[in-house]
Amino acid sequence: MTTFHIQQFGCRATQADGAALERQLLDRGCTSTPDLQSANIVVLNTCTVTAAADAQAREAIRKIHAQNPAACLIVTGCYAQRAPEELAALAGVNWVVGNSHKPQIPALVDTLSTTELPETWNNFYPAAALVSGPAVSFRSLVGAGFGPPAAPHFANILTGDIFKHPEFLSAPIQGGESHHTRPILKIQDGCNNRCSFCVIPFVRGKSRSLPADTVIREIRKLTVAETFPSVSTLLEQALLPATPNLRHQPSHAREIVLSGINLGTYGRDLSPRIAFSDLIRRILDETSIERLRISSIEPLDVTEDLIELFAGTQRIAHHFHMPLQSASDRILAAMHRWYRAEHYARRVDLIHDRLPNAAIGADVITGFPGETESDHTATLSFIERHPFTYLHVFSYSPRPGTKAASLPNQVPAPTIKRRARALRSLAEQKSSAFRQSQIKRTLCVLTLRRDEHADTHTTPALSSNYLRVQIPGVFPSNRWLDVVVQREEGNDLIGELPPTRTES
Repeated sequence: MTTFHIQQFGCRATQADGAALERQLLDRGCTSTPDLQSANIVVLNTCTVTAAADAQAREAIRKIHAQNPAACLIVTGCYAQRAPEELAALAGVNWVVGNSHKPQIPALVDTLSTTELPETWNNFYPAAALVSGPAVSFRSLVGAGFGPPAAPHFANILTGDIFKHPEFLSAPIQGGESHHTRPILKIQDGCNNRCSFCVIPFVRGKSRSLPADTVIREIRKLTVAETFPSVSTLLEQALLPATPNLRHQPSHAREIVLSGINLGTYGRDLSPRIAFSDLIRRILDETSIERLRISSIEPLDVTEDLIELFAGTQRIAHHFHMPLQSASDRILAAMHRWYRAEHYARRVDLIHDRLPNAAIGADVITGFPGETESDHTATLSFIERHPFTYLHVFSYSPRPGTKAASLPNQVPAPTIKRRARALRSLAEQKSSAFRQSQIKRTLCVLTLRRDEHADTHTTPALSSNYLRVQIPGVFPSNRWLDVVVQREEGNDLIGELPPTRTES
């Protein structure tokens, strides 16, 4: 029996890709294992948004090879699409599969697990045809020497021109993949923007959308799915008090996260076109999803109509993540961002006016070429003045092939580190202030899967406004609980059930 282990890095869209791959392998009769050393096949799903992400992937490859040298290691994802030869040269890597061919990894696993080869394996490109070339069958690739690698330090490469794939590359999920309580459903991929610092459009391709009817069908499946409980779920339930309503473990998804590379552009490539806000309305009208969460969305796509839609229902998580990158208009122009600080501020203020307890998060890049102390101060001041609840701070690193990589006035690394520290310190202050503002409030939270190795007898949960709450006691995952926030403890809140608690 083939056992596999998936390790992944990066954004929610990447996590969704990993969940879809896991579901395909499970449906083929493979067995997922959390134990890296017992896996026959290890899939590493990479990110390449920064140089640090690349280094993290290379370090993971070294550790995987050291812990399980007999495993077949397949490296996929954005780094694999951007620099396949670089990864193929690393010891321990057997296959490098780009985003262009990621959906065909299950077929690759089939060939690695059995002696039989499929009759055809369309749309594969040998290493000699990375940019263009005719599709060939997998059998012909093997016959041409693209089977198990002959050289110990150069793997097989299966990738192609991502822009020649106009179709939406994804696969259905069932829920529960990667032990996630909240399934991540990718509904959009690719990006048509060309921010000067960003390599992602070149490794994800054009913006492509999952048809609205398919989105509705997938959400309906997730919200009514009856799945066999996992071993960890059975063990979790065995430890619970013998109370019928606590021992019941709903198998359907109660919260679903919609993800994409540029989510706000959803539907613009479809015929007829459909606005993202109209898709959300359809989901609310045509499915029974109890809470929908939206991942990162560009600020100009956060319209007044969308904010009003969020404010008008409890079925959408009150959580906005809008990339800021910089609050210096000069740097935003150099980044090829299509807004200025004033445009961003209007959206933050409108969200806060309509939803004063909403989570408002942002990505910020420090050290972009030509960024001065004045630009850095402008960003710090902007963040201080506005009700951000958390930040993701990135230190700029040049990405090959991007316009910013060739710009003059690259900022020295020590300066970037100092500015990043200042931004992270401010982010911690803003996050703590937001957590403290929630003390004594009653929050409706969704319980998450407990760490089975944890020493504490608490259950983690997530609120609508993206706060992690620890609840004393052991509860099954995927349950709604009303909790009263008592205090802040580290990066979490401590919540207690009221005397007459409500749960479902």
